[in-house]
Amino acid sequence: MPLRRSRRTGALRTLAGVLLLVATSGCISKRVTRIEPTAVTDLSGRWNDTDSRLVANQLVEQTLDAGWAKRYTDTHGGEAPAVVVGTFTNRTMEHIAVGTFVKDIERALISTGAARVVASGDQRAEMRDERKDQQQNARADTRARQGQELGARYMLAGDLQAIEDVDGRERVIFYQVDAALIDLETNTKVWVGQHKIKKYVERARFGL
Repeated sequence: MPLRRSRRTGALRTLAGVLLLVATSGCISKRVTRIEPTAVTDLSGRWNDTDSRLVANQLVEQTLDAGWAKRYTDTHGGEAPAVVVGTFTNRTMEHIAVGTFVKDIERALISTGAARVVASGDQRAEMRDERKDQQQNARADTRARQGQELGARYMLAGDLQAIEDVDGRERVIFYQVDAALIDLETNTKVWVGQHKIKKYVERARFGL
């Protein structure tokens, strides 16, 4: 008799647990809120769009403060130097949208007006195909002329690295972005700089 009662009690508890789980699941809902693209958001502490934008702005500000652009402009009749943004290698263990970071750098450079930004290698190849097609198929007075490309004098390239330190519920993430501006004619580094980010992440303690 006690054995039957024990089994029945166990079964009832199991059933109650299942019903509670179903009821709780039914109450869970998802809410999506649209926010401004420029709003600062940091949910996980990982590299995000805010980091990409802020680091790009900082690096461009650093490199222009070095004076190379003004020196070039002064010695070339007021003409701004042409720069191509090269490869930024992701050396971290996480996925980082490096392409977005490169675009942020290009945007920041163009917005200063201190330099002209040349299209990337892939974009130049596409433009050349388009010009070649125009020579055969476009009306003569609308064709883009070949051999008129602006050659970049400098290339801006670099890499991203990260160090993570974890202890229980606490985590510190350190990012370092190194960049160099290289004279394409002489291969000399005109400017070298870096920007660092350090984030402290603490997971909340959940209690019943």
